[in-house]
This record gives sequence, structure tokens and C-alpha cells, in this order.
Amino acid sequence: MSMFHLGLIINPLAGLGGTVGLKGSDGVAAQALALGAEPRAAARTRVALECLLSLVDRLEFATFAGAMGADLLAEMGFNFRVLGDLTRTDSSSAADTRLAVGALQEAGVALILFAGGDGTARDVCVVAKADQPVLGIPAGVKIHSGVYAISPRAAGELAKRLVEGGLVRLASGEVRDLDEAALRDGKVAARWYGELTVPVEGHFMQQVKQAGMESEELVLVEIADWLHDSWEADVRYVFGPGSTLHGVAGNLGLSTTLLGVDVIENGVLIASDVTEAQLFDLVQGHPSRLLVTAIGGQGHIIGRGNQQISPRVLRAIGLEQLRVVATKRKLATLAGRPLLVDSGDAQLDETFPDAVRVWAGYKEELLYPLGWGASPK
Repeated sequence: MSMFHLGLIINPLAGLGGTVGLKGSDGVAAQALALGAEPRAAARTRVALECLLSLVDRLEFATFAGAMGADLLAEMGFNFRVLGDLTRTDSSSAADTRLAVGALQEAGVALILFAGGDGTARDVCVVAKADQPVLGIPAGVKIHSGVYAISPRAAGELAKRLVEGGLVRLASGEVRDLDEAALRDGKVAARWYGELTVPVEGHFMQQVKQAGMESEELVLVEIADWLHDSWEADVRYVFGPGSTLHGVAGNLGLSTTLLGVDVIENGVLIASDVTEAQLFDLVQGHPSRLLVTAIGGQGHIIGRGNQQISPRVLRAIGLEQLRVVATKRKLATLAGRPLLVDSGDAQLDETFPDAVRVWAGYKEELLYPLGWGASPK
């Protein structure tokens, strides 16, 4: 049987800024590393590639030296050829990604797998031809583009289906990105950068994140009133990022960060825009509740833009203390698809419940399906 040729590009810097609260990684890699961030792109890619291990004798990867792919493929025992050494370090740049895409197209690979975030997708979009199938492995902080699978495992399962000869439909996926400098100032400014050809199948691919800051003001007032009436004494409430929780906090008279993680105790903001390490110190051994919201149109509640809420933080708080805050209007944008978790820890993801409680009004709770990995649970 002939070999199936895949291309692989790993952006080693993807996701560095997430756990240290930098809202992204573009241009701040050195700062993120100084704050204690650890590279995560290779680990995310490993999860995807594990789905392909049963097909190792049928696959040959084309990739690039070092952290851009060759190191991981060698560790995992895949067949691969190195097309070049673009970085010669553990770092990478937009120019490296663009050169890599061009070289992989020249090599004639059937599918280019790339690990990164929206910035990486933009670089791929600059060079990729209209008929070149690509598939994103989510590893960045900001992932608004519709060219990424819902999780690393989903990317691997979709690639596996393609290699095995399953019918996989191709479609156009939008590439979108936010201005990180504006994000760090609390402003959301999204742009459309183009489209890429991606394989699509069922629940494997994420939807494009809804743009805009619209919220149902009355619902947020009701939820704020419910919280005000039910604060538990000496319990720490962790508010995840997003306009929904930012609006709830505003109605409580609290000035939280729009795109950061904040901690409230006894109705007072005690920590603002915390890093993962700071958050863990605050919740470890202390009664805590976790409030997150869903990304409109996409459904992720863990693992997209809130990497400060890491697996060890989730374990310290307890999954039973998780509540989603979302209006019915936001849930309707999911068109029946489940809410999604992608914590980066597959074992932890498997322990999430089949459905999660959603606060949707004053003393109004909904039960909504929860999914992880390649498909709903």
C-alpha cells in the first residue's frame, strides 16, 4: 500500500501567553517565558498524533527540524523527512511558518497539519493555495478561526479518517484574529483575514467565534442580582474572561478585566487579571466556585482564551463547582451542539459530567450537554 503524505508545522511559541494572562503570544514570547510560561504546542500536537499511531506504517510526514516538528515525530516513531531547518532554535517566527507552508505545498502533501493559534492561521493563509487542504491543531490562546478542530484529539481523529479512506468533505474555513495589543487594553477588535480549505466532518471542527460585544443587559442584571443575594461567605468566586461575566461583575459594582481571570470574595474583588500560578495559589485548599461563559457560536467553556484555568486549577476547585453563565440567546447560537471542554488534560476532560449547569437568569438554571475531544460525550 502506498504511503499517505502529511505535512506538519508546529509553532513552538503558540499558547505561551495564556497561562500567564497575556491574552495571546504574538510579540510577547520572551515576557511570557520570563513569567514562567511553559511551551505547550508540542504536547497538544502529541495528543493529535497519538490518534495516528496505528497507521504509522502507512504514513510519511514532511516537516522541519527541531521544535517545528522533527523532534516530536522522532520521539513518537513516525516516518518523516525534514525539508529544512528554519529556526535552529526553539523559537519560531511568522516568516518560518510561511516558508514552511510553501515548502510543504511544493512537496505535494495531501494535508498540512499545523499547531498554533489565530496568528499561525493568518500566516498559513498568506501562503496556502486555494486547493491545499490544511487542518489546525488548537494550541494558541486566541482561536476564533474556523480552521481548527475542536480539540487536538479531534484533529487527529479527522486526519485518521482521511488516511483510512473515509469520506471527508472539504469546505472553506474563515481565518479571523484579534488585535492583541487592543486585547491587553480591554478592547475587542476582530478582523477577517481570508479563508482556507479544511476537512469538515460532524462535530470535529469548531465554528467561527461570534464577533461583537452584544449582551442581553437585563439577563446580566438578573444574574448579578442572584449572585448578590446568594454570595457564600469566605468562598472565592473565580470569574473567567468574556463580556458576559464582565457585564455581570459590572452590575455588581466590580471592575473586572474583560479578558482576564478575576477572583471575588465576600463581594469584593481580591485579585485581578491573575496568572495561572496566582490563581492556583488562591484556590488551593480554599473553598471556591468557578464561573465561566461559553464562546458564542462555538461553545467552548474551557481551553479557549482562559488557559489560566488550568487542569490543576480545575482539580483544586473541583468540577462540581463549575457553573456556566450564558444567556439563552447565546446557547441558541450553538444550534443544538454541546458545550465543549479542551483543558489539555485528556484524563481530566473525561471526568467532566455529561451535562453542565448553566445560569441563564435570576435563580434560573438550565442543564446543557457537554462534550470533549472528537465528539459529544
